[in-house]
Amino acid sequence: MPSEASKAQTEAAYRRVAEDAQRGARAVLAGVVANIVLAAIKILAGMVGNAYALIADGVESMLDIFGSVVAWGSLKASAALPSERFPFGFGRFEPLGALVVALGLLVVAAGIAYASIREIITPHHLPAPFTLVVLVAVVVTKELLFRRMARTGEAIGSTVVGADAWHHRSDAITSLAAFIGIGIAVIGGPGFESADDWAALVACTVIAANGIRILRAALADMLDVAPPPELEQQVRAIAEQVPGVAGLDKCRIRKSGLGYFVDLHVQVDAGMSVRVGHDISHGVKNALLASSLGVLDAVIHIEPTAQ
Repeated sequence: MPSEASKAQTEAAYRRVAEDAQRGARAVLAGVVANIVLAAIKILAGMVGNAYALIADGVESMLDIFGSVVAWGSLKASAALPSERFPFGFGRFEPLGALVVALGLLVVAAGIAYASIREIITPHHLPAPFTLVVLVAVVVTKELLFRRMARTGEAIGSTVVGADAWHHRSDAITSLAAFIGIGIAVIGGPGFESADDWAALVACTVIAANGIRILRAALADMLDVAPPPELEQQVRAIAEQVPGVAGLDKCRIRKSGLGYFVDLHVQVDAGMSVRVGHDISHGVKNALLASSLGVLDAVIHIEPTAQ
């Protein structure tokens, strides 16, 4: 049976991860509010100003709201405490949410590409110059949102927050492309009506590339890819500081949501009693759980040193 100290350390570790998840969820929620406002502005300005690229950009922002809601929900779900039925917790919801967001980006890229091609072959009016002002404001706002969320995602180690941040960066890129296309159309005049549509088409490749990048990262987390070597080095350094540890052998780490599960082989004096070896294993486990690495649980295997 686990000791009371280990139980307390495990609960504290999950609380720290839950706090990080709440921080990420707040950042995502702020992005949802911004997307609702910006999407409405872009679609309205695009309809009034005959700018299809701006309308497409607004539609993408509306779809981003769905992705952000998925990200928010997956973060909240991943922070739930383990249960008897789910003893390893619900951390898989976090990369699963990122997976959905990535697929959403790919769908958006395909949809905008199709609509852009349709508009290119369909004659339409020149876009209005005032739409350029709207796009400048959108690009600046979206880039600021991207940087804020990217910092948050990196700080808490969240794949889904990072994926949602790239939603904002993709939106900034499509808005910038729309700005260039509309600018060409406004300056060029008749004959350049489809410039903004070509710009939207080019932006689709950037969105698709980001979707593929996020998809690969989410799949890596789902398939238990090895974490960065620096994390294993930190885990080993903490374990080596525990009194009684004579050496370390295998160390396997897998990510679960915003935390990690560790499987570590610890070498101890071959002549010591089972009770002392057991106490050392708990010492290593408690040290890892108390660290700032986000370790949610650790399985410590005790091995005798070579004679």
